[in-house]
Amino acid sequence: MQTYIILMKWTQAGIEKIKELPQRVESARNAFKSVGGELKAFYMTFGRYDTIAVVEAPSDKAIGKALLIVGSGGAVSMETLKAFPEAEGYEIIKGLP
Repeated sequence: MQTYIILMKWTQAGIEKIKELPQRVESARNAFKSVGGELKAFYMTFGRYDTIAVVEAPSDKAIGKALLIVGSGGAVSMETLKAFPEAEGYEIIKGLP
């Protein structure tokens, strides 16, 4: 499984219906599940981003599909980062010339 960090900001529509957040997170959880993934963690944050999610998915294609499902709800704009576990990062570094 690949790990992805999703940085989100509320849209105007999202903040206007903020009380629906628990249902939206559950819908997102189901979207990730539908592509073979899992929402591992969800945080509300201060600063540049309003929420952060840590998600695992089997492939970039799978996460892309789930993010389109989530994004089509119109409540958030997203920036997605692909994350590498520490050991995998070290393996990448070892392979440098």
